[in-house]
Amino acid sequence: MASMLSASISGVSYITKEEPYVGRSSRRSELFTQNYCASISASYVPTLLHKTGKTQKEFFSIISSRHNLDHHYKVIDEGSTCQKRETKYVVKAISSGQSFEYEYEAKDPKSIWVTIKNAFDAFYRFTRPYAAIEAAMAVASLSFLAVEKLSDLSPLFFIALFKLLVASFFMNIFHCGFNQLCDIEIDKINKPYLPLASGEWSYTKSVIIVASSLLLCFGLAWIEGSWPLFWGFLIGAILTAVYSLNLPLLRWKNSALLAATNIFANAGVVRPLGYYLHMQTCVFKRPATFPRPLIFCTAILSLYFLVVALSKDIPDTEGDEKFGVQSLSVRLGQKKVFWICISLLQMGYGATILAGATSPFLWSKLSTGLGHGILALALWYRAKSVDLKSKDSFQYFYVFIWKLLSIEYFLIPLFR
Repeated sequence: MASMLSASISGVSYITKEEPYVGRSSRRSELFTQNYCASISASYVPTLLHKTGKTQKEFFSIISSRHNLDHHYKVIDEGSTCQKRETKYVVKAISSGQSFEYEYEAKDPKSIWVTIKNAFDAFYRFTRPYAAIEAAMAVASLSFLAVEKLSDLSPLFFIALFKLLVASFFMNIFHCGFNQLCDIEIDKINKPYLPLASGEWSYTKSVIIVASSLLLCFGLAWIEGSWPLFWGFLIGAILTAVYSLNLPLLRWKNSALLAATNIFANAGVVRPLGYYLHMQTCVFKRPATFPRPLIFCTAILSLYFLVVALSKDIPDTEGDEKFGVQSLSVRLGQKKVFWICISLLQMGYGATILAGATSPFLWSKLSTGLGHGILALALWYRAKSVDLKSKDSFQYFYVFIWKLLSIEYFLIPLFR
């Protein structure tokens, strides 16, 4: 087509098409003319100029007013088959004497993949994955703690466990997301990698995700007809709001004592009781009781989350000081708070070993005593290598505490 235009119009710009189409033989123009399958034939342009007498400049003006042309070609092979191709062009027209081009437009599959990958990465950071994993392990641990005999491990139990895992995942999104919605300015200093603080996500989008997650939690509890689960989610949501909302008598995170109380009450008492009583009453159809293993579970988890509440503020002293958050790290200093956390965990491990020794089952005594002894040694060894002046060093240690908590969830069902 380019060669025919050049032969018919002197000085006219060339036309290029990057993608070849089917039937590029010498019989193409003849087949197109005979079957009237082409929208624009190769001889159309010179014929148009000859009949209308328009100048080259006027011709370019007409063509340049159309930015997108869709051409449909039908190529007939031996009169028996017809293939149809649809190609999209973009016209680039310039003044007389210069060239204009038809360029093929296509979406790059790599760019689509990068977009999906970035969206997943932002969601991953927004949900704080280590907290989501901990929430899932809490569900599994408390569910198995409610098991009293082997016959309880039925398909009904595992279906209920799966539903509970889904509900806890949505509740974790609410907890993490709501806190980020209330702490955007602080997170810009302390955690600028979060999608809301970095501007990667809009405030409206984050609100929709957080609100939808909370509604899904209540919906799943309502469908299951579980009042323990419903009240557990409701009280947990209220405690989350009390912790983060900057309103009179709220925003307990500004007080070291209230913040610690809120966190260990929410994650150490309300959530375990909700999960355990849900399995006990709605799945196993037993009356609500508070046996010795459940009391042990709430005690050790409350201690863990008290340590989490105190230690999470250690690397955030700069931002907390700037915005008037009187955390324990701001008041006492990072080093003192760090060793208070280590001491609390060590005392908790010691008490757990003694409690395990009173179990009537030998396997429970061994697993509880040996397991917590190993955790105590690992904690002491790891604590001595932490550099409190380095945020990265303390962040690794903070993640290590969550790993210890994960192991604790494996040990809890063994306590009898």
